[in-house]
Amino acid sequence: MNTLPPLVIAVDGPAASGKGTIAKALARHYGLPFMDTGKLYRACGLAVRLGGHDPYDADAAAQAARSLDPALLDDPDLMSALNSDYASIVSSHPAVRAALFDVQRRFAQQAGGAVLDGRDIGTVIAPDAIAKLFVTAAPEVRAQRRYAEQAGRGSDQTLADVLADIHARDARDSGRSAAPLVQASDAALLDTSNLDIAAAVAAAIALVEKARAQRRR
Repeated sequence: MNTLPPLVIAVDGPAASGKGTIAKALARHYGLPFMDTGKLYRACGLAVRLGGHDPYDADAAAQAARSLDPALLDDPDLMSALNSDYASIVSSHPAVRAALFDVQRRFAQQAGGAVLDGRDIGTVIAPDAIAKLFVTAAPEVRAQRRYAEQAGRGSDQTLADVLADIHARDARDSGRSAAPLVQASDAALLDTSNLDIAAAVAAAIALVEKARAQRRR
């Protein structure tokens, strides 16, 4: 009887697709450690901001990534709309992604398995993951979700502004040269446009179980 390797679940997708909520739910369901890799890039973007640097300055961004202060992961400004833009920009620099690669890879290679969400988990960080999901939704749906989230934090962004940001971020994430956002060839597609949280999580669990079953054959 073949022994399956540790259960590593890679959850990728664009901004506000629901991938973070789904990944956290999968980690709880399977009792696995969870990493939101986007927070690493948000922390890097925040470090660049606090240092007064331009996010398009690749050298400054790479230095911030190499000397990242873990305390920034809990900073209240980490999830702000402005910092989201900084994170998207600094994440396009190859040197930044290289600096944060080992942290993510070590997490993914834990003996007991892990769940990671991001934009290059199934293609770069954990290409051998047993289960890979690519979570997406229509841009208008994602904008509405992000708008509600930001409004809850007191943001005064309009829905139109948020939709424009979603389109801009999609373009940056998909068009960058280093680890672009792309669905892995062996990843299952999960469109959450018309799903509530419970239905999306149930669908994700079913896809993970299908992937595990296929590995057992």
